Amino acid sequence: QVQLVESGGGLVQAGGSLRLSCAASGRTFPSYPMAWFRQAPEKEREFVAAISSTGGTTRYADSVKGRFTISRDNAKNTVYLQMNSLKPGDTAVYYCAADRDFRPLDTIVVKSMDYWGKGTLVTVSS
Repeated sequence: QVQLVESGGGLVQAGGSLRLSCAASGRTFPSYPMAWFRQAPEKEREFVAAISSTGGTTRYADSVKGRFTISRDNAKNTVYLQMNSLKPGDTAVYYCAADRDFRPLDTIVVKSMDYWGKGTLVTVSS
């Protein structure tokens, strides 16, 4: 079993930056591919970014490419999402998730994730 806890959300002005963290517990964490998703009010949860178990491969949604960076520190059991040049459209609850089936990153979707955190709210004001 893996428990995930997100932190780092908050209120920021457009153009600003935030770094989200996802702390994991559970002895198999370092082996799992991880991803960030987000859900805006009255919208479906959507993929944001994913990272392989070693951190050597990443994938991003087109909407965040060039602005967001996903990374991980397996020694600290933590995954990060650095968000720069934030826009009001980035406002959402951000969730981290783990995939215990080691799917290729380009196949990761909401339904493929096995463990979820409770989310952290990011609000970007104009």
